[in-house]
Amino acid sequence: MNWNDCIERTNTHSVKWSYADEEVIPMCIADMDFQVSPAIIDAMKKKAAHGIYGYTTFCKGYDAAIIDWWQRRHQCRLEKEWIAFSPGIIPGMNLLLQIFTKPGDKVIVQEPVYYPFYSSIENNECEIVKNTLIYREGRYEIDFADLEKKAADPLAKVLILCSPHNPVGRVWTYEELKKVGDICIKHDVWMISDEMHGDIVYQGHRHLPLFNIDPAFRTRSVICAAPSKTFNIAGLQTSIILIPNKELREKYEQKLYQYGMMRPNVFGVEATIAAYNDGEAWLEDLLGYLEGNLQYVENYLHQNMSDVTYHKPEGTHLIWLGFEKLGMEGNALWEFFLEKAKVKLDEGFKFGESGRTFLRMNIACPRERIDTALRRMQEAILHFRIEQHRKKEEVSK
Repeated sequence: MNWNDCIERTNTHSVKWSYADEEVIPMCIADMDFQVSPAIIDAMKKKAAHGIYGYTTFCKGYDAAIIDWWQRRHQCRLEKEWIAFSPGIIPGMNLLLQIFTKPGDKVIVQEPVYYPFYSSIENNECEIVKNTLIYREGRYEIDFADLEKKAADPLAKVLILCSPHNPVGRVWTYEELKKVGDICIKHDVWMISDEMHGDIVYQGHRHLPLFNIDPAFRTRSVICAAPSKTFNIAGLQTSIILIPNKELREKYEQKLYQYGMMRPNVFGVEATIAAYNDGEAWLEDLLGYLEGNLQYVENYLHQNMSDVTYHKPEGTHLIWLGFEKLGMEGNALWEFFLEKAKVKLDEGFKFGESGRTFLRMNIACPRERIDTALRRMQEAILHFRIEQHRKKEEVSK
């Protein structure tokens, strides 16, 4: 696979590449600028050549591919009955919140966190409760004392866990996940574990599915996952909701039928099977390239933009960059790089109040594109510093 191939994505209906100004480099939105595994392309060609794209259902091969993947990659044993469908994790999460909560209930999130969590909670007329992560010695940690206090509230019904965490890139340890689960079980709080990025984890770290931590967690939790981030097939809208609790699973299936969401994308089923059965070598190669990209960004920032705070992710293909020393925050910070550097990053403030001085960068693209984006950002910061200095001199005259 040629990861350095800068494949043209403009005029392809790509959300990421649809910005009006074609000079802008999009380093936002968590999809990759890489072609998918050849196994997936072959499966898509075969299905397309069949020429009939009618209503589609699931099959033994689909379930088997998922079960085998989770056993092989994560040593997590799934039962076929646990596997439920959603066209995306966020739609599935909205349905789950309808089951778990009623208007006025509270849902806990660990901010800064993937911002659609907030809208999912608000969609269901619930209150967002923030268990803000602690930044300590260059690493984000969970505030367990605060989590205990907020989970103890009788109105707290659900914790949405992001594992690995988006955007800060933490891959939670066994001890951390055990503490989280124990607190939730103690206070009768359901856990929705978003493990979308669980396959994109770097050397020295290991993703641990919540079901593996303690068998007791399975009856009070749901795992949301998908081949989408792993294999760059989000547009095929095939996500996986793992629900061991039979009563909950039946309620969830009823919700799917209620909203007419019970049938998968005709190509999504084929892509999932091909990805999980034949895409592992492609993924291993991808992870090696992404690690190289991470190191490249780290070296570049250290040598040229030392006033930018770099949080090296343990997982995900996203970097959480801090710009506290620039003296800008919120939308002004995001617009600065968009307008002055022609680089589009993800707005940190959308992930929560603690993200106001941050921006999220997607590094799942050819290294040449990363280099160009970083150089543009460096130049924009340099001009900004020069202008600041000029203004100070004028004031002092």
